[in-house]
Amino acid sequence: MVLSAANNLENNKKVVDALNVFPVPDGDTGTNMSLTLLTAAKEVKLADDSSVSIIADTLAAASLRGARGNSGVILSQLFRGFAKELKGHNCVNAKVFAEALKTGVDTAYKAVMKPTEGTILTVAREGAKAAVLASKTADNIVEVFKSAIENAKTTLDKTPEMLPVLKQAGVVDAGGKGLIYILEGALQVIETDREVELDKQENPEQIQAGQKAAAKVDGDIQFTYCTEFLINKKDFTVDINHFKRIIEGQGDSTLVIDDDDIIKVHIHTNNPGLVIQEALKIGDLTNIKIDNMKEQHKHTILQENQIIQNKEYGFITVAMGEGIINIFKDLGIDEVIEGGQTMNPSTDDILKAIDNIHADNIFVLPNNKNIILAAQQAKTLTDKNIIVIPSKSVPQGIAAMLAFDFQAGVEENFRSMTEALAKVKTGQVTYAVRSSAFDDKNITEGDILGIRDGQIQIVGKDIKTVCHQLLDALVDEESSVISVFYGRDTDEQEAQELSEYMENRFADCDVEVYNGGQPLYYYIFSVE
Repeated sequence: MVLSAANNLENNKKVVDALNVFPVPDGDTGTNMSLTLLTAAKEVKLADDSSVSIIADTLAAASLRGARGNSGVILSQLFRGFAKELKGHNCVNAKVFAEALKTGVDTAYKAVMKPTEGTILTVAREGAKAAVLASKTADNIVEVFKSAIENAKTTLDKTPEMLPVLKQAGVVDAGGKGLIYILEGALQVIETDREVELDKQENPEQIQAGQKAAAKVDGDIQFTYCTEFLINKKDFTVDINHFKRIIEGQGDSTLVIDDDDIIKVHIHTNNPGLVIQEALKIGDLTNIKIDNMKEQHKHTILQENQIIQNKEYGFITVAMGEGIINIFKDLGIDEVIEGGQTMNPSTDDILKAIDNIHADNIFVLPNNKNIILAAQQAKTLTDKNIIVIPSKSVPQGIAAMLAFDFQAGVEENFRSMTEALAKVKTGQVTYAVRSSAFDDKNITEGDILGIRDGQIQIVGKDIKTVCHQLLDALVDEESSVISVFYGRDTDEQEAQELSEYMENRFADCDVEVYNGGQPLYYYIFSVE
């Protein structure tokens, strides 16, 4: 049921993505939910016990660690409550199954600080309610499950009446739609004994075999270098299978995932140079990481009997763009997790960063509203003292770091860093990835969008014009500093011309311009 559900969602994730009412290139709901469930499905497939209790526990643990974005975290909490109710059961009847659905909903609602009706939570709750009601008169798990899905679908159709933004865009809730695909995929197995097949070129068996092999590394390492990178395709018709065949003979634990315009590559090899050389034929490389596993193994052994001295404070942030990352490092950030727009890091990504820092108190700056919940979940999975500063943008994250005082205590720093968030106004200039109606604005795919503190305020056809209008909305008489981070797709000369415009337009403000190098967003403005 888990594998079939994961495949069904993966096959339909673009349908779910298209329902997102916020038409900017942020991490999409369908993609985040699918990445979360696919990660969990791989662990479930490797489980060596067939009891529903063990399978459910594996599902819950793996989905939480692999959770991406708010939708992924909420999904993981549905599974967590589901597993809680099935604890100790080798098999279940319709009544227990229905109660597990209800406990999953209860757990998810508790995990969200301010639950919003008309979302995946509402769809899940009404589905579970129907299942519990049906289980009182029917002992057939298929019929009970069908009742749950039917009521969940009915509720999904009503979500536009619960959330005005959905009604305005003429769509149903994306998270709720994703949940329907999950439930339908699971139902197919118990109704027909057939899994939904994954409609994708990658072989899941090969992917799992590679990950399983990678987990077994010990002192007798045949291939020394763990090599990972992303390929930005220059030709979308490239034969990925040809690339796979070439590098497969160069090592083991090979993982090549084709995801639209990028390819994720992972391999253990003795010749990383050859692998990189072949990859360069496909496109530009980013996020290159080559680790000597033999040296890592030796270092681990040496550390076993050593006591590592913790420092008082450590810092983690999420950012994209070489310039922005360097700014955070200059401010004292220990670990920068590359992510944000389009690529929400998982709870497990944040946990790994936490593990790398030896400090008594670790501050986490998510810099994106979709990552805050994942950071809060990571906090519950470690014994370290984690303080999550709810920053929703890069400017807020920078302001929070500037407010930190190494001479002050944890509580005092939390207050001052959190207060600093409210003193910063954030502007972002990007493009619309789909046509839609949003906040009484008719948006056409390709339009230039000016976003003020997370809300679309300006819609236009020209980057320069949108920048001028957005800055007028951000800067007021109390403003004194304007910081500009120009993106990867913005020419330095254009950024300089904008800087000269601001110096003339806002003569009382200090204007600072940085090469942020961020993808997707032409400009990020910070106004204080």
